[in-house]
Amino acid sequence: MGVVEIGLILLFILLVLLGSGLWVALALMGVAVVGIGVFTGAPTGLALSNSLWSSISSWSLAALPMFIWMGEILFRTRLSEDMYAGLAPWLGRLPGRLLHVNVLGCSVFAAVSGSSAATAATIGRMSIPELKRRDYPENMIIGTLAGSATLGLLIPPSIILIVYGVSAEVSIARLFMAGILPGLMLIGLLMGYVILWSLLNPGRQPPADPRIGLWQRVLASRRLLPVIGLIIAVIGSIYTGVATPNEAAALGVVGALLLSLLTGTLSWQNFVDGLMGATRTSCMICFILAGAAFLTTAMGYTGIPRELAGWIAGMDLSVYWLLFALVVFFVVMGCFLDGISVVVLTTSVVLPMVQAAGLDLIWFGIFLVIVVEMSQITPPVGFNLFVIQGLTGRNILQIAWAAFPFFLVLCVAAALIVIFPEIATWLPEQMTARRG
Repeated sequence: MGVVEIGLILLFILLVLLGSGLWVALALMGVAVVGIGVFTGAPTGLALSNSLWSSISSWSLAALPMFIWMGEILFRTRLSEDMYAGLAPWLGRLPGRLLHVNVLGCSVFAAVSGSSAATAATIGRMSIPELKRRDYPENMIIGTLAGSATLGLLIPPSIILIVYGVSAEVSIARLFMAGILPGLMLIGLLMGYVILWSLLNPGRQPPADPRIGLWQRVLASRRLLPVIGLIIAVIGSIYTGVATPNEAAALGVVGALLLSLLTGTLSWQNFVDGLMGATRTSCMICFILAGAAFLTTAMGYTGIPRELAGWIAGMDLSVYWLLFALVVFFVVMGCFLDGISVVVLTTSVVLPMVQAAGLDLIWFGIFLVIVVEMSQITPPVGFNLFVIQGLTGRNILQIAWAAFPFFLVLCVAAALIVIFPEIATWLPEQMTARRG
């Protein structure tokens, strides 16, 4: 039987297992067992034990549960209230007014949670009732929240960047640095769209709030300082070389606990809930990584990645056509899987093509995350859409339609880093030069 036939059989089995509702990790392992046991002569048990151990014993993976725990701790503080109170006074006169609170609020929370779904849920609980009360259009409330929440995947410390770094065996610190400028660019694009919409629809936004003095705005902003200080401490310690990503993650947890203590929200129940939430999420991600590592090993034995990379190379596609094909592929995959599963499931197949095309793996990691962000607001299974549906009770198609303009904004962001790759590579290069 040829490699193509084997690949199609394994793909069919994977789709059947995923469609049956089986856990992603178990589905990946099931396909790997079939791939090795039926189509190769390799010892399945030995391959399983080696791949599982190597996938979860990586020291780089130690930062993952710490950053997740940091987000869980801050999720249980008054962070969202403080962000709204600190940002709103500065945005009342900007075209689009308080819709920008969704963008900037999600940006700040994304930097401390690393999770797209947590960002959408936390900011949405606070902003949706407030913006509805002020008569902002519901489509723009939903759209700005859906689009901006995807920043949780890109702005460091990002959980999905850690997963990609482990899967692709590239520096997590350099990935974090690479995500900063694209994250700022995406914030600017999202705010730019809100400004453009407000200028084209001046009658659809409520009147501006009464103007308040500079000093009152400064006083309101002081509630943002602890969170911004924590973000700067975590990212700055990595950039300056003072701390590794693992040490910075520990610093973030200590800082989050101190903030929770100072705001009066650190109770024994909150501590236990945050720890258990981080444990569940970390175990889920590690389990998926282990299943993907076993599948990667199985794919290596079958020769499918090598043949696929050779087939793509034989098509003589230009780099741009290859990237376009990958965008379509990842968006389709993201319609049915969460972002982390997409990354770990496809890395073993895609990276040989990317390396053969001469693309930088750090740059490709940022490109991949932006494309996965697009899939988070794409029906039928855009995770952010379901979170917002739970908050608003609206039909999923209505939510998807409201998010569609922001899907296009993400397309623009992906195009910009393809045209100007320095947006993603400049800071990592500076970091390397500084340490060199």
